[in-house]
Amino acid sequence: MPTIIAIDDPDDPRIEPYRDVRERDLVGRDGLFIAEGAVVVRSLVVSTRYRARSLLIADKRLAALEPMLASLPADTPVYTASQPVLDRIAGFPLHRGILAVGEKTVIPTAADLLGGCGPVARVVMLFAIGNHDNMGGIFRNAAAFGADAVILDPNCCDPLYRKAIRVSVGATLLVPTARLAPGEDPLALLDRFGFDAVALSPGGGETLAALAPPRRAALLFGSEGPGLPPALLARARGVRIPMAGGFDSLNVATTSGIVLHHVASGQDA
Repeated sequence: MPTIIAIDDPDDPRIEPYRDVRERDLVGRDGLFIAEGAVVVRSLVVSTRYRARSLLIADKRLAALEPMLASLPADTPVYTASQPVLDRIAGFPLHRGILAVGEKTVIPTAADLLGGCGPVARVVMLFAIGNHDNMGGIFRNAAAFGADAVILDPNCCDPLYRKAIRVSVGATLLVPTARLAPGEDPLALLDRFGFDAVALSPGGGETLAALAPPRRAALLFGSEGPGLPPALLARARGVRIPMAGGFDSLNVATTSGIVLHHVASGQDA
C-alpha cells in the first residue's frame, strides 16, 4: 500500500502537475497525461501500457478507493486533500474527487500491433479525427466490441487528452494503440499483415448489411465533413450505411459503433 501524503496548501510544489488542469493539458509534456474519475483511474492502474506516476484524491474518498490503491506499486505517491483544497488545486469543483498523472510505458508501432493480432481480428484505423469527444467515443466502441487495436494517422488528435480519456470511460488506456509514421502507406501496411481494408464512406459501393466481415478486418474512418482521403478511398473497399432521404452521414463515433457491432457479430471464430 502506498504512503498517503496529506496536502493542505494548494501551492504545494509536489502537486504542481495537477494545478489548473482545465486550463492546460499535460499531453505532449514528456509523455504525461491527466486521468480523471475513479473508473478512468482504475483503467490506468490496470493498464499494461501506461502507469500512474501519482494520484490526488479527496480525503473523503480514500476509504472507498483503498482496494484500488492497494494494487499500486508501494513507491507511487498518493496525495490527499480536503475537497476545498482539491478544488483550488484543480481550478474547478472536482466532483469526481480523484485525479492521476499517467505516463506511457510502452510505445508500439502500428506494425507491432498488426503483427500481434490473431487469425481473426478487427482493428480500427482513424484519419484526421480532430474532435476529442469523437476520439473518446470511438475508443469506447472499440473496447466494447473487442477491437484488437486502434491505429491513428499523424493528423489525429491525441487520445490521451483528458477529455478524450474521460469520454472513452478509460478505454483509451486499455485498447492497444499506435500512430502511423509520417508518409507510411496504411493500405500497404494492412496488406503486409493480411488485413482487408474496409473504408466507411457515404459513397461506398457496398452496404454494411451486405458486408460479410473479413476474418482480419481493418475498419477505416475519416473526419467529420471531409471523410477519408479520396486517394485512400480509391484503393480500399468502400462500404456505406444507407440512410433516410436528406441525410448522407452519421457522426463518426456512432458509425464506428454500428460497424464494429456488425463485424464482431459476423466474424468466424
